[in-house]
Amino acid sequence: MDTTQSMKTPLKRVRGLGSAKSGTDHFWKQRLTALAGVPLTIVMVAVAIALVGKDATAAKAVVSHPLVAIPVILFFVSTMIHMRIGMQVIIEDYVHEEGPKVLLLALNTFFSIAVGLAGIFAVLKLSFGA
Repeated sequence: MDTTQSMKTPLKRVRGLGSAKSGTDHFWKQRLTALAGVPLTIVMVAVAIALVGKDATAAKAVVSHPLVAIPVILFFVSTMIHMRIGMQVIIEDYVHEEGPKVLLLALNTFFSIAVGLAGIFAVLKLSFGA
């Protein structure tokens, strides 16, 4: 390609910075997890309301039912993906130094996975016995 016809600035050519091609992917994942979160949140609220005043045994029986456990697990997965992407965007927008940015992005991913796995583990433990 002729460099005189290039639309890149000299600094961009030197640094090799171009489109990361990940913005659309994040955009759609964020929107899909938000859309999935609407009915899943309604299910979570309904389960919470149904458990008001119940003892631990009744709560375990409700949460261990597959028609409740599966949407609850899907809620955790959807919410953790949504949270990780949202926090990633905030970190990328507001942390400008590369070292802290990489560290925070890694911590964000680990935190999201840990929270998601803890919720899923709790549901599975209630479902299959403590």
